[in-house]
Amino acid sequence: MECNDPRCPIHGSVKTRGADIEAVVVSDKADKTVVVERPYTVFLKKYGRSVRKHSRISAHNPPCLSAKVGDKVIISETRRLSKTKSFAVTKVISRGSE
Repeated sequence: MECNDPRCPIHGSVKTRGADIEAVVVSDKADKTVVVERPYTVFLKKYGRSVRKHSRISAHNPPCLSAKVGDKVIISETRRLSKTKSFAVTKVISRGSE
């Protein structure tokens, strides 16, 4: 599939920077945007135990990758693409329906 998206980090002109984040796609309802969720743990010193938390990040979903709900993806930081998007999907590790 040919990619004509100028905001695609692979075929377009957008550069990536910073760390790569591995996350799972939880929503793909918006056009060219996915919401990914990344779980992490925080140690609470007062109680002496860990708490599981998660962060939700909006990321640009180029048409050449087209990540769907349940897919495990790698996202990379980019320049600000919109009000809520500062990340872009760079690789789909595994499909959710497989």
